[in-house]
Amino acid sequence: MRSTDVSRWLCGALAAALWTASTGLAAVAPADPNAPPRCSSKCGPNRFLTVATTNGPVKGHIAPGTECVLEYLGVPYAKPPVGDLRFAPPQPIDTQSPYDADEFGFDCPLSPSRPVTEFPDLTPQALDVIKYFATGAGTPQSEDCLTLNIWSKTTAKATHKKKPVLVFFYGGRFTIGNTNSPFYNGKHFANAQDIVVVTVNYRVNIFGFPGAPGEVQNLGLRDQRAALEWIRNNVAKFGGDASRIVIAGQSSGGVAADYWAYAYEQDPIAAGLILVSGNAFSFPLNAPGVTDRNWNTVVGLVGCNTTTDHAEILACMRSVEWTALKAAAATVRPTPSTSVLRSVPAFYPQVDNEIVFDDYAGLTAQGRFARIPVLGGHNHYEAGYYRIPAYGNGRVVPTAQQVDAFHLESFTCPASYQADARRAHGVPTWVYRYYGDWDNTRLYPDSGAYHGVDLHMIFGGSEEVSGIPPSEAQKQVTKELQRAWFVFAKDPARGLERELGWPRWNPDEDTLIGLAVDNQPGVHTLDPKVYDAPCSTVTMGALGVPTQAASSTSSAAPTPTN
Repeated sequence: MRSTDVSRWLCGALAAALWTASTGLAAVAPADPNAPPRCSSKCGPNRFLTVATTNGPVKGHIAPGTECVLEYLGVPYAKPPVGDLRFAPPQPIDTQSPYDADEFGFDCPLSPSRPVTEFPDLTPQALDVIKYFATGAGTPQSEDCLTLNIWSKTTAKATHKKKPVLVFFYGGRFTIGNTNSPFYNGKHFANAQDIVVVTVNYRVNIFGFPGAPGEVQNLGLRDQRAALEWIRNNVAKFGGDASRIVIAGQSSGGVAADYWAYAYEQDPIAAGLILVSGNAFSFPLNAPGVTDRNWNTVVGLVGCNTTTDHAEILACMRSVEWTALKAAAATVRPTPSTSVLRSVPAFYPQVDNEIVFDDYAGLTAQGRFARIPVLGGHNHYEAGYYRIPAYGNGRVVPTAQQVDAFHLESFTCPASYQADARRAHGVPTWVYRYYGDWDNTRLYPDSGAYHGVDLHMIFGGSEEVSGIPPSEAQKQVTKELQRAWFVFAKDPARGLERELGWPRWNPDEDTLIGLAVDNQPGVHTLDPKVYDAPCSTVTMGALGVPTQAASSTSSAAPTPTN
């Protein structure tokens, strides 16, 4: 064997041995001595790492385009919710089976909206951006979808010091959403910062929020809990610190993360929350009776209404082909709300006073939530995205007043309200407002800092999504946002203040963090009142009076896209 071959082999074997000794991972040295080097002085183990988890060994690989980031894709965290487990809470895996984590798992069943190609002046990249953001890329679906993905850079530091862990819940109004998207690929973030990144598939639409009378509700939110329990029990084997797990979510993912603080007040698992463009006060629920009616509509559409016995109806619904259920659910109309830019999906979280509560204002005033630090965020022109599906659902063009009201009701006021409440109960809290409007993320000439655009920075995938390289200023802002999320995850109570100089939220001081102002890197401290002064007269989205839809079905029922 030539000296270069020996060095190459030793690089992998020694690093793998170090990693195994320090973290408990089992590693396989490269079998081919002529393979190109896969590690360097900066990296820990070589490729083909196999991790011992509670449900068997999981084998990962080096993430494409990286030198040291290991990725483990499509890792099951609960039993497949099929057969008698359809419309049931997630169940722990009770088998020990080796798993090759080389591909993303299936998307949970969903029905994305059709592309709105007729919206005026769309940019060349707009449809690709929307496709990946709104689950329209046609990635495979199946009920067997309760999986998660893990990225962890194998630095030498990771062999002796556990990393903070970021667990991300996607948005999609609990109707769409997936992890198999360049929008949410964690390899860039894990490569840029010494953090373990995890994305979670959870059930959506009728499969996650069926509304079946008398049955356990909010299954998709319960999936999230099952995933966090799996992560808590296993993340140390991936180099993570189970005591420093931070939950992040965007849009309805942010709502879910905020719900979490109330549902698991005494056992949050998480050490902090990142609530982006959504929290418990952002969006309305359906009125009482609507969820029952929507469930019964689908029962009738698939022929399970030949009996009035609830157990027999449920058994019938569990026997129907999942694609038929998905198609039937897609015909049920969403419910209008107080904003033309925001409807309420037909299959959506509902009050059970276990996972979702009927009086968040009262609970908040009493401090009945987990007292863990919060980083909140929202974008300067959230409606820049919402205008497109509104246009596609009947060529709705909102007025300036309607746009302003929408921003206040669903984003600005909920973020300030929760920040004020957390501060009042001694919880360290920060809020940022994002302004970036980049060439490769722009949807139309004045789409601005729209809903979801900051995720390009967090996950660093804007070039993969749009096909257009980022500018130098955009790269710098990406580093800033990734650094901020990492610092918060590393030390939720003090990191942003100590390491980055971000002031804690105070409504009477310049403590709103402005990011990418005028498309330039750097942090601005802003007066919150410039944006939230009207909030004392605003009814937040979740507190508006829900309305009843006149008809529950339509052959062309629009689907809320985020």
